[in-house]
Amino acid sequence: MSTDIYGEIAYNGRSWRITCEPQVRARLKRVFPRVAQGAAQHIELLASPENSRELHWFLQRYPMTLPDDVAAALARLAHRHVEMEQSLAHLVAGRIEIPTFDLSKPPREYQRYAGAQLEIRGGLLLADDLGLGKTVTGICPMAVPSNLPAVVVYPAALPNHWPEKLAEFVPNLRVHHIRKGQPYPLIRQPRQRIQDLWDTLPDVILVSYHKLRGWAEVLGEIVQYAVFEEYQQLRSPDSDIYRACCYLAARARLRMGLTATPIYNYGSEFYHVVNPLIPDALGGYDEFLREWCIGSPGEKPKLKDSEQFGNYLRREGIMLRRTRAEVGRELPELSKIPHEIESDSAALARITGDAVALAQVILAQNEAYRGQKTQAAGEFDQLVRQATGIAKAPYVAEFVRLLVESGQQVLLFGWHREVYGIWREKLADLNPVMYTGSESAKEKQAAKDAFIAGDSNVMLISLRAGAGIDGLQHACSTVVFGELDWSPGVHEQCIGRVHRDGQSEPVQAFFLISGEGSDPIVSDVLGVKREQIEGVRNPGDNLIERRDLGENQLRQLAKQFLKDSGAQVPQVVKPTPITVKAQQQFELT
Repeated sequence: MSTDIYGEIAYNGRSWRITCEPQVRARLKRVFPRVAQGAAQHIELLASPENSRELHWFLQRYPMTLPDDVAAALARLAHRHVEMEQSLAHLVAGRIEIPTFDLSKPPREYQRYAGAQLEIRGGLLLADDLGLGKTVTGICPMAVPSNLPAVVVYPAALPNHWPEKLAEFVPNLRVHHIRKGQPYPLIRQPRQRIQDLWDTLPDVILVSYHKLRGWAEVLGEIVQYAVFEEYQQLRSPDSDIYRACCYLAARARLRMGLTATPIYNYGSEFYHVVNPLIPDALGGYDEFLREWCIGSPGEKPKLKDSEQFGNYLRREGIMLRRTRAEVGRELPELSKIPHEIESDSAALARITGDAVALAQVILAQNEAYRGQKTQAAGEFDQLVRQATGIAKAPYVAEFVRLLVESGQQVLLFGWHREVYGIWREKLADLNPVMYTGSESAKEKQAAKDAFIAGDSNVMLISLRAGAGIDGLQHACSTVVFGELDWSPGVHEQCIGRVHRDGQSEPVQAFFLISGEGSDPIVSDVLGVKREQIEGVRNPGDNLIERRDLGENQLRQLAKQFLKDSGAQVPQVVKPTPITVKAQQQFELT
Protein backbone atom coordinates (compact mmCIF):
# COMPACT_ATOMS: atom_id res chain seq x y z
CA MET A 1 0.00 0.00 0.00
CA SER A 2 1.40 3.38 -0.95
CA THR A 3 2.07 5.91 1.75
CA ASP A 4 -0.72 8.24 0.64
CA ILE A 5 -3.46 5.59 0.58
CA TYR A 6 -4.74 4.72 4.06
CA GLY A 7 -7.30 1.99 3.35
CA GLU A 8 -10.16 0.89 1.17
CA ILE A 9 -13.95 1.23 1.13
CA ALA A 10 -16.66 -1.15 -0.07
CA TYR A 11 -20.40 -0.52 -0.42
CA ASN A 12 -23.25 -3.01 -0.03
CA GLY A 13 -26.14 -0.68 -0.84
CA ARG A 14 -26.82 0.21 2.80
CA SER A 15 -23.50 0.82 4.54
CA TRP A 16 -19.87 1.69 3.89
CA ARG A 17 -17.37 -1.00 4.94
CA ILE A 18 -14.12 0.80 5.75
CA THR A 19 -10.83 -1.04 6.17
CA CYS A 20 -7.99 1.26 7.10
CA GLU A 21 -4.86 1.75 9.21
CA PRO A 22 -5.33 1.74 13.01
CA GLN A 23 -4.52 5.42 13.55
CA VAL A 24 -6.94 6.41 10.79
CA ARG A 25 -9.56 4.09 12.21
CA ALA A 26 -9.23 5.85 15.56
CA ARG A 27 -9.73 9.25 13.93
CA LEU A 28 -12.67 7.93 11.94
CA LYS A 29 -14.37 6.81 15.15
CA ARG A 30 -13.96 10.30 16.57
CA VAL A 31 -15.57 11.80 13.49
CA PHE A 32 -18.37 9.22 13.56
CA PRO A 33 -19.07 8.55 17.25
CA ARG A 34 -22.18 6.54 16.32
CA VAL A 35 -20.16 3.65 14.86
CA ALA A 36 -19.18 0.71 17.06
CA GLN A 37 -16.27 1.87 19.21
CA GLY A 38 -14.84 -1.56 20.01
CA ALA A 39 -11.71 -3.00 18.43
CA ALA A 40 -12.31 -4.37 14.92
CA GLN A 41 -10.56 -4.56 11.56
CA HIS A 42 -13.48 -2.93 9.77
CA ILE A 43 -15.87 -0.08 10.41
CA GLU A 44 -19.46 -0.35 9.21
CA LEU A 45 -20.89 3.12 8.58
CA LEU A 46 -24.54 3.61 7.63
CA ALA A 47 -24.68 5.06 4.10
CA SER A 48 -27.09 7.90 4.85
CA PRO A 49 -26.66 11.13 2.84
CA GLU A 50 -25.36 12.91 5.96
CA ASN A 51 -22.79 10.22 6.77
CA SER A 52 -21.77 9.99 3.14
CA ARG A 53 -21.07 13.70 3.02
CA GLU A 54 -18.93 13.47 6.17
CA LEU A 55 -17.05 10.46 4.78
CA HIS A 56 -16.45 12.28 1.49
CA TRP A 57 -14.89 15.13 3.47
CA PHE A 58 -12.82 12.73 5.60
CA LEU A 59 -11.30 11.15 2.48
CA GLN A 60 -9.79 14.47 1.47
CA ARG A 61 -7.49 14.16 4.48
CA TYR A 62 -7.09 10.37 4.41
CA PRO A 63 -7.49 9.08 0.84
CA MET A 64 -8.58 5.48 0.39
CA THR A 65 -9.14 3.12 -2.49
CA LEU A 66 -12.69 3.07 -3.89
CA PRO A 67 -13.91 1.15 -6.96
CA ASP A 68 -15.47 3.46 -9.55
CA ASP A 69 -19.05 2.43 -8.74
CA VAL A 70 -18.43 2.94 -5.01
CA ALA A 71 -16.91 6.38 -5.60
CA ALA A 72 -19.88 7.35 -7.76
CA ALA A 73 -22.34 6.20 -5.08
CA LEU A 74 -20.47 8.13 -2.38
CA ALA A 75 -20.41 11.30 -4.47
CA ARG A 76 -24.10 10.96 -5.31
CA LEU A 77 -25.20 10.50 -1.69
CA ALA A 78 -22.94 13.29 -0.43
CA HIS A 79 -24.30 15.65 -3.08
CA ARG A 80 -27.85 14.71 -2.13
CA HIS A 81 -27.24 15.95 1.42
CA VAL A 82 -25.67 19.19 0.13
CA GLU A 83 -28.64 19.81 -2.15
CA MET A 84 -31.11 19.07 0.64
CA GLU A 85 -29.42 21.49 3.04
CA GLN A 86 -29.23 24.23 0.40
CA SER A 87 -32.86 23.78 -0.59
CA LEU A 88 -34.00 23.91 3.03
CA ALA A 89 -31.94 27.06 3.60
CA HIS A 90 -33.47 28.69 0.52
CA LEU A 91 -36.96 27.71 1.68
CA VAL A 92 -36.43 29.18 5.15
CA ALA A 93 -34.98 32.36 3.63
CA GLY A 94 -37.92 32.74 1.26
CA ARG A 95 -35.82 32.28 -1.88
CA ILE A 96 -37.94 29.37 -3.14
CA GLU A 97 -41.41 29.97 -4.51
CA ILE A 98 -43.87 27.91 -2.50
CA PRO A 99 -46.20 25.78 -4.67
CA THR A 100 -49.82 26.90 -4.75
CA PHE A 101 -51.40 23.42 -4.45
CA ASP A 102 -54.69 23.78 -6.31
CA LEU A 103 -57.38 22.82 -3.78
CA SER A 104 -61.06 23.78 -3.92
CA LYS A 105 -60.43 25.96 -0.87
CA PRO A 106 -57.03 27.69 -0.95
CA PRO A 107 -54.64 26.32 1.67
CA ARG A 108 -52.92 28.78 3.98
CA GLU A 109 -49.33 29.76 3.31
CA TYR A 110 -47.92 27.80 6.25
CA GLN A 111 -49.76 24.72 5.02
CA ARG A 112 -48.24 25.13 1.54
CA TYR A 113 -44.82 25.67 3.13
CA ALA A 114 -45.00 22.23 4.75
CA GLY A 115 -45.82 20.72 1.36
CA ALA A 116 -42.73 22.35 -0.12
CA GLN A 117 -40.53 21.08 2.71
CA LEU A 118 -41.88 17.57 2.22
CA GLU A 119 -40.79 17.62 -1.43
CA ILE A 120 -37.27 18.63 -0.38
CA ARG A 121 -36.82 16.17 2.49
CA GLY A 122 -38.92 13.25 1.27
CA GLY A 123 -40.28 12.68 4.76
CA LEU A 124 -41.71 15.06 7.34
CA LEU A 125 -42.98 14.86 10.90
CA LEU A 126 -45.60 17.61 11.01
CA ALA A 127 -46.16 18.54 14.66
CA ASP A 128 -48.11 21.78 14.21
CA ASP A 129 -50.17 23.01 17.12
CA LEU A 130 -53.61 21.46 17.52
CA GLY A 131 -56.22 22.98 15.26
CA LEU A 132 -53.88 24.50 12.66
CA GLY A 133 -55.19 22.25 9.90
CA LYS A 134 -52.68 19.41 9.65
CA THR A 135 -55.19 17.43 7.60
CA VAL A 136 -55.32 20.14 4.93
CA THR A 137 -51.52 20.28 4.98
CA GLY A 138 -51.47 16.54 4.36
CA ILE A 139 -53.90 16.97 1.46
CA CYS A 140 -51.79 19.65 -0.30
CA PRO A 141 -49.32 17.23 -1.99
CA MET A 142 -52.30 15.28 -3.36
CA ALA A 143 -52.91 18.18 -5.74
CA VAL A 144 -49.76 17.08 -7.61
CA PRO A 145 -50.65 14.19 -9.98
CA SER A 146 -47.22 12.55 -9.67
CA ASN A 147 -47.87 12.05 -5.93
CA LEU A 148 -50.87 9.80 -6.62
CA PRO A 149 -52.01 7.25 -5.63
CA ALA A 150 -51.78 8.49 -2.07
CA VAL A 151 -52.48 6.24 0.91
CA VAL A 152 -53.84 7.71 4.15
CA VAL A 153 -53.50 5.55 7.26
CA TYR A 154 -55.83 6.59 10.06
CA PRO A 155 -56.91 5.40 13.54
CA ALA A 156 -59.98 3.19 13.53
CA ALA A 157 -61.70 5.72 15.81
CA LEU A 158 -61.67 8.32 12.99
CA PRO A 159 -63.47 6.69 10.07
CA ASN A 160 -65.26 9.84 8.89
CA HIS A 161 -62.68 12.60 9.29
CA TRP A 162 -60.63 12.09 6.12
CA PRO A 163 -63.59 11.40 3.79
CA GLU A 164 -65.15 14.67 4.95
CA LYS A 165 -61.98 16.73 4.46
CA LEU A 166 -61.13 15.17 1.09
CA ALA A 167 -64.66 15.89 -0.18
CA GLU A 168 -64.27 19.47 1.02
CA PHE A 169 -60.80 20.26 -0.37
CA VAL A 170 -60.21 17.86 -3.29
CA PRO A 171 -63.66 16.76 -4.49
CA ASN A 172 -62.22 15.93 -7.90
CA LEU A 173 -60.06 13.07 -6.55
CA ARG A 174 -61.38 9.53 -6.54
CA VAL A 175 -61.29 8.17 -3.00
CA HIS A 176 -61.57 4.53 -1.99
CA HIS A 177 -62.14 3.58 1.65
CA ILE A 178 -60.86 0.09 2.45
CA ARG A 179 -63.50 -1.77 4.44
CA LYS A 180 -62.09 -5.29 4.69
CA GLY A 181 -58.95 -6.59 6.34
CA GLN A 182 -58.08 -8.94 3.47
CA PRO A 183 -56.96 -7.51 0.10
CA TYR A 184 -59.27 -7.38 -2.90
CA PRO A 185 -58.77 -5.80 -6.37
CA LEU A 186 -58.69 -1.99 -6.29
CA ILE A 187 -59.67 -1.82 -9.96
CA ARG A 188 -63.24 -2.82 -10.75
CA GLN A 189 -63.59 -6.44 -11.76
CA PRO A 190 -66.43 -8.00 -13.81
CA ARG A 191 -69.66 -8.05 -11.78
CA GLN A 192 -67.97 -6.26 -8.88
CA ARG A 193 -70.39 -3.85 -7.19
CA ILE A 194 -68.17 -1.80 -4.89
CA GLN A 195 -69.35 1.74 -5.68
CA ASP A 196 -66.07 3.60 -5.21
CA LEU A 197 -63.98 1.42 -7.54
CA TRP A 198 -63.07 2.50 -11.06
CA ASP A 199 -61.42 1.11 -14.18
CA THR A 200 -58.12 2.59 -12.99
CA LEU A 201 -56.53 2.89 -9.56
CA PRO A 202 -58.10 5.31 -7.05
CA ASP A 203 -56.35 8.63 -6.42
CA VAL A 204 -56.54 8.33 -2.63
CA ILE A 205 -56.86 5.14 -0.59
CA LEU A 206 -57.97 5.31 3.05
CA VAL A 207 -57.04 2.42 5.34
CA SER A 208 -57.06 2.05 9.12
CA TYR A 209 -53.90 1.10 11.01
CA HIS A 210 -55.42 -2.27 11.86
CA LYS A 211 -56.45 -3.10 8.29
CA LEU A 212 -53.06 -2.02 6.95
CA ARG A 213 -51.58 -5.21 8.40
CA GLY A 214 -53.29 -7.17 5.63
CA TRP A 215 -52.85 -4.53 2.93
CA ALA A 216 -49.27 -3.28 3.31
CA GLU A 217 -47.78 -5.38 0.52
CA VAL A 218 -50.58 -4.58 -1.94
CA LEU A 219 -50.50 -0.84 -1.24
CA GLY A 220 -46.70 -0.82 -1.23
CA GLU A 221 -46.78 -1.74 -4.92
CA ILE A 222 -48.69 1.41 -5.91
CA VAL A 223 -48.16 4.09 -3.24
CA GLN A 224 -46.42 7.35 -4.14
CA TYR A 225 -47.33 9.42 -1.10
CA ALA A 226 -48.13 8.03 2.36
CA VAL A 227 -49.86 10.01 5.12
CA PHE A 228 -50.05 8.71 8.69
CA GLU A 229 -52.76 10.38 10.79
CA GLU A 230 -52.28 10.63 14.58
CA TYR A 231 -48.78 9.41 13.92
CA GLN A 232 -47.84 9.13 17.60
CA GLN A 233 -49.41 5.67 17.46
CA LEU A 234 -46.15 4.42 15.95
CA ARG A 235 -44.23 4.92 19.19
CA SER A 236 -43.77 1.20 19.83
CA PRO A 237 -41.96 -0.91 17.20
CA ASP A 238 -42.89 -4.38 18.45
CA SER A 239 -46.19 -4.75 16.62
CA ASP A 240 -47.51 -5.89 13.26
CA ILE A 241 -49.02 -2.43 12.77
CA TYR A 242 -45.63 -0.75 13.13
CA ARG A 243 -44.00 -3.19 10.72
CA ALA A 244 -46.80 -2.68 8.20
CA CYS A 245 -46.40 1.10 8.40
CA CYS A 246 -42.62 0.81 7.92
CA TYR A 247 -43.16 -1.42 4.89
CA LEU A 248 -45.57 1.06 3.30
CA ALA A 249 -43.40 4.08 4.14
CA ALA A 250 -40.27 2.49 2.68
CA ARG A 251 -41.99 2.14 -0.69
CA ALA A 252 -43.50 5.63 -0.84
CA ARG A 253 -41.62 8.47 -2.48
CA LEU A 254 -43.06 10.98 0.02
CA ARG A 255 -44.07 10.34 3.65
CA MET A 256 -45.80 12.65 6.14
CA GLY A 257 -46.71 11.93 9.77
CA LEU A 258 -49.37 14.17 11.32
CA THR A 259 -49.54 14.68 15.08
CA ALA A 260 -49.52 17.51 17.58
CA THR A 261 -48.10 15.12 20.18
CA PRO A 262 -45.26 13.09 18.61
CA ILE A 263 -44.65 11.17 21.84
CA TYR A 264 -46.84 10.42 24.83
CA ASN A 265 -44.21 9.17 27.25
CA TYR A 266 -40.44 9.35 27.01
CA GLY A 267 -38.09 10.80 24.44
CA SER A 268 -36.56 7.52 23.31
CA GLU A 269 -39.83 6.89 21.47
CA PHE A 270 -38.84 9.62 19.01
CA TYR A 271 -36.54 7.20 17.22
CA HIS A 272 -39.42 4.90 16.33
CA VAL A 273 -41.58 7.86 15.31
CA VAL A 274 -38.97 9.43 13.00
CA ASN A 275 -37.42 6.34 11.43
CA PRO A 276 -40.30 5.28 9.12
CA LEU A 277 -40.57 8.83 7.73
CA ILE A 278 -36.86 9.42 7.11
CA PRO A 279 -35.07 6.08 7.50
CA ASP A 280 -31.75 6.24 9.35
CA ALA A 281 -31.98 10.00 9.90
CA LEU A 282 -31.16 9.35 13.57
CA GLY A 283 -28.72 6.50 12.90
CA GLY A 284 -29.26 3.12 14.52
CA TYR A 285 -31.37 2.77 17.66
CA ASP A 286 -28.37 1.94 19.87
CA GLU A 287 -26.55 4.97 18.50
CA PHE A 288 -29.57 7.18 19.17
CA LEU A 289 -29.81 5.98 22.78
CA ARG A 290 -26.08 6.50 23.32
CA GLU A 291 -25.93 10.00 21.85
CA TRP A 292 -29.26 11.53 22.78
CA CYS A 293 -30.67 9.67 25.80
CA ILE A 294 -30.07 8.84 29.43
CA GLY A 295 -31.73 6.24 31.61
CA SER A 296 -31.29 4.13 34.70
CA PRO A 297 -31.67 0.34 34.66
CA GLY A 298 -35.33 -0.65 34.60
CA GLU A 299 -36.47 2.78 33.37
CA LYS A 300 -37.36 3.98 29.89
CA PRO A 301 -34.59 6.07 28.28
CA LYS A 302 -35.25 9.80 28.28
CA LEU A 303 -33.74 12.60 26.22
CA LYS A 304 -30.66 14.21 27.76
CA ASP A 305 -31.64 17.61 26.37
CA SER A 306 -35.03 17.70 24.67
CA GLU A 307 -34.60 21.33 23.61
CA GLN A 308 -31.33 20.59 21.82
CA PHE A 309 -32.87 17.54 20.15
CA GLY A 310 -35.86 19.58 18.99
CA ASN A 311 -33.51 22.15 17.46
CA TYR A 312 -31.71 19.36 15.61
CA LEU A 313 -34.95 17.93 14.19
CA ARG A 314 -36.01 21.32 12.84
CA ARG A 315 -32.57 22.25 11.52
CA GLU A 316 -32.37 18.98 9.57
CA GLY A 317 -35.88 19.45 8.20
CA ILE A 318 -37.06 16.27 9.95
CA MET A 319 -39.80 17.95 12.01
CA LEU A 320 -41.87 21.04 11.35
CA ARG A 321 -43.68 22.57 14.29
CA ARG A 322 -45.59 25.88 14.17
CA THR A 323 -47.55 27.44 17.02
CA ARG A 324 -50.63 29.61 16.69
CA ALA A 325 -48.59 32.68 17.53
CA GLU A 326 -46.12 31.92 14.74
CA VAL A 327 -48.77 31.59 12.05
CA GLY A 328 -50.82 34.53 13.27
CA ARG A 329 -53.90 32.49 14.14
CA GLU A 330 -53.97 32.66 17.93
CA LEU A 331 -57.11 31.44 19.65
CA PRO A 332 -58.81 32.78 22.75
CA GLU A 333 -57.02 32.01 25.98
CA LEU A 334 -56.89 28.46 27.30
CA SER A 335 -57.25 27.95 31.04
CA LYS A 336 -56.20 24.64 32.62
CA ILE A 337 -57.79 24.40 36.04
CA PRO A 338 -56.95 21.63 38.53
CA HIS A 339 -59.88 21.18 40.89
CA GLU A 340 -59.89 19.04 44.02
CA ILE A 341 -62.93 16.86 44.27
CA GLU A 342 -64.38 14.52 46.87
CA SER A 343 -64.36 10.77 46.51
CA ASP A 344 -66.06 7.82 48.12
CA SER A 345 -63.48 6.08 50.30
CA ALA A 346 -65.67 3.00 50.45
CA ALA A 347 -65.12 2.35 46.74
CA LEU A 348 -61.40 2.23 47.32
CA ALA A 349 -61.76 0.21 50.51
CA ARG A 350 -63.55 -2.54 48.59
CA ILE A 351 -60.41 -3.28 46.57
CA THR A 352 -57.90 -2.97 49.39
CA GLY A 353 -57.24 -6.68 49.87
CA ASP A 354 -56.66 -7.45 46.19
CA ALA A 355 -54.72 -4.23 45.57
CA VAL A 356 -52.42 -4.79 48.55
CA ALA A 357 -51.58 -8.30 47.33
CA LEU A 358 -50.78 -7.01 43.84
CA ALA A 359 -48.75 -4.07 45.19
CA GLN A 360 -46.63 -6.43 47.28
CA VAL A 361 -45.88 -8.54 44.21
CA ILE A 362 -44.88 -5.42 42.24
CA LEU A 363 -42.49 -4.31 44.99
CA ALA A 364 -41.06 -7.76 45.78
CA GLN A 365 -37.25 -7.85 45.65
CA ASN A 366 -36.96 -11.49 44.59
CA GLU A 367 -35.87 -11.74 40.94
CA ALA A 368 -37.85 -14.96 40.50
CA TYR A 369 -40.94 -12.79 40.71
CA ARG A 370 -40.09 -10.80 37.55
CA GLY A 371 -42.68 -12.39 35.24
CA GLN A 372 -45.38 -12.13 37.86
CA LYS A 373 -44.55 -8.48 38.48
CA THR A 374 -45.47 -7.58 34.90
CA GLN A 375 -48.84 -9.27 35.22
CA ALA A 376 -49.42 -7.77 38.66
CA ALA A 377 -48.55 -4.27 37.44
CA GLY A 378 -51.21 -4.39 34.74
CA GLU A 379 -53.85 -5.74 37.10
CA PHE A 380 -52.94 -3.26 39.82
CA ASP A 381 -53.11 -0.26 37.47
CA GLN A 382 -56.45 -1.44 36.13
CA LEU A 383 -57.87 -2.09 39.57
CA VAL A 384 -56.79 1.10 41.33
CA ARG A 385 -57.50 3.52 38.48
CA GLN A 386 -60.96 2.06 37.94
CA ALA A 387 -61.70 2.23 41.66
CA THR A 388 -60.48 5.84 41.76
CA GLY A 389 -62.78 6.73 38.86
CA ILE A 390 -65.74 5.02 40.52
CA ALA A 391 -65.00 6.67 43.88
CA LYS A 392 -65.20 10.18 42.45
CA ALA A 393 -67.75 9.55 39.66
CA PRO A 394 -70.83 10.91 41.54
CA TYR A 395 -68.96 14.08 42.44
CA VAL A 396 -67.69 14.49 38.87
CA ALA A 397 -71.28 14.24 37.66
CA GLU A 398 -72.35 16.87 40.19
CA PHE A 399 -69.59 19.22 39.00
CA VAL A 400 -70.61 18.73 35.35
CA ARG A 401 -74.25 19.43 36.21
CA LEU A 402 -73.27 22.78 37.72
CA LEU A 403 -71.44 23.70 34.51
CA VAL A 404 -74.43 22.76 32.36
CA GLU A 405 -76.80 24.73 34.60
CA SER A 406 -74.55 27.76 34.07
CA GLY A 407 -75.17 27.48 30.33
CA GLN A 408 -72.18 25.37 29.21
CA GLN A 409 -72.03 22.33 26.98
CA VAL A 410 -69.43 19.94 28.38
CA LEU A 411 -67.02 17.38 26.97
CA LEU A 412 -66.50 14.87 29.79
CA PHE A 413 -63.45 12.62 29.36
CA GLY A 414 -63.14 9.24 31.03
CA TRP A 415 -61.74 5.74 30.52
CA HIS A 416 -63.62 2.95 32.31
CA ARG A 417 -67.04 1.60 31.36
CA GLU A 418 -68.14 1.34 34.98
CA VAL A 419 -67.42 5.07 35.41
CA TYR A 420 -69.38 5.92 32.25
CA GLY A 421 -72.30 3.98 33.69
CA ILE A 422 -72.39 6.11 36.84
CA TRP A 423 -72.11 9.34 34.83
CA ARG A 424 -74.93 8.33 32.48
CA GLU A 425 -77.19 7.48 35.42
CA LYS A 426 -76.46 10.72 37.32
CA LEU A 427 -76.78 12.93 34.22
CA ALA A 428 -79.59 11.07 32.45
CA ASP A 429 -81.88 14.13 32.30
CA LEU A 430 -79.16 16.02 30.35
CA ASN A 431 -79.31 13.43 27.54
CA PRO A 432 -75.57 12.55 27.55
CA VAL A 433 -74.22 11.04 24.31
CA MET A 434 -71.35 8.56 24.04
CA TYR A 435 -68.18 8.69 21.90
CA THR A 436 -66.01 5.83 23.16
CA GLY A 437 -64.49 2.64 21.87
CA SER A 438 -67.77 0.72 22.01
CA GLU A 439 -69.85 2.70 19.50
CA SER A 440 -69.91 2.06 15.77
CA ALA A 441 -68.79 4.75 13.33
CA LYS A 442 -72.44 5.56 12.63
CA GLU A 443 -73.25 5.85 16.32
CA LYS A 444 -70.25 8.09 16.94
CA GLN A 445 -71.28 10.40 14.12
CA ALA A 446 -74.82 10.56 15.48
CA ALA A 447 -73.47 11.44 18.95
CA LYS A 448 -71.25 14.17 17.51
CA ASP A 449 -74.13 15.61 15.44
CA ALA A 450 -76.47 15.64 18.44
CA PHE A 451 -73.90 17.43 20.61
CA ILE A 452 -73.10 20.04 17.96
CA ALA A 453 -76.80 20.63 17.31
CA GLY A 454 -77.42 21.21 21.02
CA ASP A 455 -79.68 18.18 21.42
CA SER A 456 -77.31 16.98 24.15
CA ASN A 457 -75.51 19.09 26.73
CA VAL A 458 -72.90 16.47 27.66
CA MET A 459 -70.71 14.21 25.54
CA LEU A 460 -69.00 11.34 27.37
CA ILE A 461 -65.84 10.71 25.42
CA SER A 462 -62.95 8.31 25.88
CA LEU A 463 -59.56 9.80 26.67
CA ARG A 464 -58.09 7.99 23.65
CA ALA A 465 -61.03 8.08 21.27
CA GLY A 466 -61.15 11.82 20.69
CA ALA A 467 -58.00 12.43 18.64
CA GLY A 468 -58.75 14.02 15.30
CA ILE A 469 -62.42 14.92 15.87
CA ASP A 470 -63.24 18.27 14.33
CA GLY A 471 -66.33 20.46 14.68
CA LEU A 472 -66.88 20.30 18.44
CA GLN A 473 -65.26 23.73 18.82
CA HIS A 474 -68.39 25.30 17.32
CA ALA A 475 -70.56 24.02 20.17
CA CYS A 476 -68.36 23.74 23.23
CA SER A 477 -65.57 25.52 25.08
CA THR A 478 -65.58 23.54 28.33
CA VAL A 479 -63.66 20.31 28.92
CA VAL A 480 -63.77 18.20 32.08
CA PHE A 481 -61.35 15.36 32.85
CA GLY A 482 -63.31 13.04 35.10
CA GLU A 483 -60.47 10.49 34.89
CA LEU A 484 -56.77 11.09 34.24
CA ASP A 485 -54.37 9.47 31.79
CA TRP A 486 -50.72 8.71 32.53
CA SER A 487 -49.68 10.79 29.50
CA PRO A 488 -50.03 14.58 29.16
CA GLY A 489 -50.11 14.21 25.37
CA VAL A 490 -53.47 12.49 25.70
CA HIS A 491 -54.86 15.41 27.70
CA GLU A 492 -53.52 17.87 25.13
CA GLN A 493 -55.19 15.97 22.31
CA CYS A 494 -58.47 16.01 24.23
CA ILE A 495 -58.33 19.76 24.87
CA GLY A 496 -57.49 20.27 21.20
CA ARG A 497 -60.94 19.02 20.23
CA VAL A 498 -62.34 22.41 21.24
CA HIS A 499 -59.27 24.66 21.48
CA ARG A 500 -58.73 24.90 17.74
CA ASP A 501 -59.44 27.00 14.69
CA GLY A 502 -63.06 28.14 14.72
CA GLN A 503 -63.31 28.49 18.50
CA SER A 504 -64.74 31.89 19.42
CA GLU A 505 -64.74 31.59 23.22
CA PRO A 506 -62.04 31.16 25.88
CA VAL A 507 -61.56 27.47 26.61
CA GLN A 508 -61.61 26.04 30.12
CA ALA A 509 -60.20 22.57 30.89
CA PHE A 510 -61.01 21.28 34.38
CA PHE A 511 -58.87 18.46 35.83
CA LEU A 512 -60.92 16.89 38.64
CA ILE A 513 -58.42 15.32 41.06
CA SER A 514 -59.25 13.36 44.17
CA GLY A 515 -56.92 13.08 47.17
CA GLU A 516 -57.11 9.29 47.21
CA GLY A 517 -56.37 6.38 44.90
CA SER A 518 -54.28 6.84 41.78
CA ASP A 519 -54.91 10.55 41.13
CA PRO A 520 -52.15 12.02 43.34
CA ILE A 521 -49.43 9.81 41.80
CA VAL A 522 -50.68 10.11 38.20
CA SER A 523 -50.79 13.90 38.38
CA ASP A 524 -47.26 13.93 39.84
CA VAL A 525 -45.78 11.60 37.24
CA LEU A 526 -47.18 13.72 34.40
CA GLY A 527 -44.59 16.40 35.17
CA VAL A 528 -41.54 14.58 33.80
CA LYS A 529 -43.40 13.22 30.79
CA ARG A 530 -44.58 16.71 29.95
CA GLU A 531 -41.05 18.05 29.89
CA GLN A 532 -39.92 15.46 27.36
CA ILE A 533 -42.42 16.58 24.70
CA GLU A 534 -42.42 20.32 25.42
CA GLY A 535 -38.66 20.72 25.09
CA VAL A 536 -38.69 19.06 21.69
CA ARG A 537 -41.63 20.95 20.29
CA ASN A 538 -41.21 24.38 21.84
CA PRO A 539 -37.57 25.23 22.66
CA GLY A 540 -37.39 28.33 24.80
CA ASP A 541 -40.69 27.76 26.55
CA ASN A 542 -40.68 27.36 30.31
CA LEU A 543 -40.87 23.70 31.12
CA ILE A 544 -42.84 22.17 33.95
CA GLU A 545 -40.61 21.54 36.93
CA ARG A 546 -38.99 18.11 36.88
CA ARG A 547 -40.25 15.82 39.58
CA ASP A 548 -38.82 12.53 38.37
CA LEU A 549 -38.70 10.21 41.36
CA GLY A 550 -36.46 7.78 39.49
CA GLU A 551 -38.96 4.91 39.74
CA ASN A 552 -41.52 3.32 37.52
CA GLN A 553 -44.84 5.08 37.97
CA LEU A 554 -46.64 1.90 38.97
CA ARG A 555 -44.04 1.22 41.67
CA GLN A 556 -44.71 4.70 43.00
CA LEU A 557 -48.42 4.02 43.00
CA ALA A 558 -47.93 0.63 44.67
CA LYS A 559 -45.77 2.15 47.42
CA GLN A 560 -48.27 4.92 48.06
CA PHE A 561 -51.17 2.48 48.16
CA LEU A 562 -49.42 0.25 50.71
CA LYS A 563 -48.58 3.29 52.81
CA ASP A 564 -52.19 4.54 52.75
CA SER A 565 -53.53 1.10 53.61
CA GLY A 566 -51.03 0.55 56.43
CA ALA A 567 -49.54 -2.56 54.82
CA GLN A 568 -45.83 -3.33 54.83
CA VAL A 569 -43.59 -2.91 51.80
CA PRO A 570 -42.09 -6.39 51.21
CA GLN A 571 -38.37 -6.99 51.32
CA VAL A 572 -38.33 -10.56 50.02
CA VAL A 573 -41.36 -12.47 48.81
CA LYS A 574 -41.38 -16.15 47.91
CA PRO A 575 -42.42 -16.62 44.27
CA THR A 576 -45.88 -18.15 44.27
CA PRO A 577 -48.43 -18.05 41.43
CA ILE A 578 -50.54 -14.92 41.26
CA THR A 579 -54.12 -15.76 42.02
CA VAL A 580 -55.43 -12.27 42.55
CA LYS A 581 -57.30 -10.93 39.55
CA ALA A 582 -58.85 -7.55 38.93
CA GLN A 583 -62.20 -7.06 40.59
CA GLN A 584 -63.95 -7.18 37.23
CA GLN A 585 -62.84 -7.75 33.66
CA PHE A 586 -63.85 -4.62 31.85
CA GLU A 587 -63.36 -3.23 28.40
CA LEU A 588 -60.86 -0.42 27.98
CA THR A 589 -62.08 1.92 25.33
